[in-house]
Amino acid sequence: MGPVLGIETSCDETATALLDADGRILAETVLSQTREHAAFGGVVPEIAARAHLHYLPDQVTALLAQAGLGVRDLGGVAASGGPGLIGGLIVGSLMAKGLAMAAALPYVAVNHLEAHALTARLPGLMPGGAGFPYLLLLVSGGHCQCVAVEGVGRHVRLGGTVDDAAGEAFDKVAKLLGLGWPGGPALERLAARGDPRRHDFPRPMLRREGCDFSFSGLKTAVAQVVARYPAGPLPQQDAADIAASFQAAVTEVLADRARHAMAMMRARAPAADLLVVAGGVAANRAVRAALEEAAARAGFRLAAPPLRLCTDNAVMVAWTGIERLRLGWTSPLDFAPRPRWPLDSADLRPAA
Repeated sequence: MGPVLGIETSCDETATALLDADGRILAETVLSQTREHAAFGGVVPEIAARAHLHYLPDQVTALLAQAGLGVRDLGGVAASGGPGLIGGLIVGSLMAKGLAMAAALPYVAVNHLEAHALTARLPGLMPGGAGFPYLLLLVSGGHCQCVAVEGVGRHVRLGGTVDDAAGEAFDKVAKLLGLGWPGGPALERLAARGDPRRHDFPRPMLRREGCDFSFSGLKTAVAQVVARYPAGPLPQQDAADIAASFQAAVTEVLADRARHAMAMMRARAPAADLLVVAGGVAANRAVRAALEEAAARAGFRLAAPPLRLCTDNAVMVAWTGIERLRLGWTSPLDFAPRPRWPLDSADLRPAA
């Protein structure tokens, strides 16, 4: 099999990557749209779709030139087909389908969440490899769930958020503190200068059975503290203490929910010993440290992708394409991108 081109346009990163058949990265590009959306305090779907449409064709051309390859040298084209913002998904999917049709290549519509789930299986990322089954904790701006990853296309949801995702809570609290958007990295930097014990924020779902999450109440508690201050910027130390106390609450909840999920995973698969954390929140160092400790106590190893592979990227899309092509699984050219596409969907496995 020749190299596989991956295209990621599910939100506000226009990303492409080329991986050889063994999963080695031949070339990679990521174009952030932060500047386009910052003034609006979040992603504007129409702006995102137009940016993808503007940048993606030249990006693919430059990527192939960087690798010294032509379209007909490829072994397949994979693109995020959902979940995500429908405009961007359409742009990326049509680009992938056009290339596949022009060069008679197999096309793979990749579930964006499965791409996060399979990132840990990239060669060299995890000592000894990441064999099935393993437990996935997916924590991002739009998703927060625990999933038993039993194979390619075989995922069982063990629990998830009943309201806000963890990354969404980070962004909203950052906005309350006047940190702008995207807020997660800025809040983490501010929290490093704060006292995490100053505010006793609630820990929703802590020690409750199962591994569901809830962050809406925590976000509201932070808003109530901020509302006590006069209008205008908060005193710097007060803002840092709020950020640190909020981050401590989220970290404790994630570690607790992961402990419950690991127990549930062991009940399903007694030999399972790997916890994979993926998604943008996985880039938070405090979260990683807490999960590493929780995993060690439960007898699990922790696999956390490099920071650049935690957020949306095309490497994970190309790799998922490779995993599926190895099984002979391709997608029809009439595949319709999906703004919602649960990870435990039965249609992730082609019909016999």
